[in-house]
Amino acid sequence: MTALILAMLICLGIAVVVVMLVAVPARREGRDVLTARGEAMVGSIRDRAEGAKERAEAVRPRRHAVGSSQ
Repeated sequence: MTALILAMLICLGIAVVVVMLVAVPARREGRDVLTARGEAMVGSIRDRAEGAKERAEAVRPRRHAVGSSQ
């Protein structure tokens, strides 16, 4: 089990290094990291998350503070 966790941490470290070597310099040069399709997917996910948040807030009962007049 320890070997599995260690291997996962090594993979995570490699992924972070790759992002630092590829995405960060590209972003500094002004290039987009995501394609147009990727940007559309991120926008879609944000819209769905916002909708879910609004629905959750509508369902969740409002609690009043102790000692309030209502």
